[in-house]
Amino acid sequence: MFAKLFASATVAHAHCDLYCGVYDPAQAKIEALSVVKTAKKYAESDDEVFRARCISIKEERAEETKHHLMVLWADFFAPPHFEEFPQLHELFWKAIHQAGEAKKSMDPAVGEQLVAYIDEIAEVFWKTEKAQGMGVYPPS
Repeated sequence: MFAKLFASATVAHAHCDLYCGVYDPAQAKIEALSVVKTAKKYAESDDEVFRARCISIKEERAEETKHHLMVLWADFFAPPHFEEFPQLHELFWKAIHQAGEAKKSMDPAVGEQLVAYIDEIAEVFWKTEKAQGMGVYPPS
């Protein structure tokens, strides 16, 4: 039955979730900066209810950071990018694992290292020709 239904369908090939979509490391950076700021607010407060909320929010933002990094890694970057920038796989691995560390820690320095990794990824991102027509927040 399905064979008949799709017999005349045209096969489409896309390299990402949204063909020619919009990708930008800025999404991951915004979330990572939220991790840092929330950890700082936690340290500045003695209100236990507020601090508990900070932990919850920081963990959510760190998970969102991981998500945005994994989308960039899997959907934006392609084999030619990994050939041109051989450090890219390891850099993503470090950044994604650092986001996991940020989930577990209330130390702002852990989040700041995450931001530093994202900045390195962004530097590579903006060197690719593909990013020129796709990125949202190009460096100034």
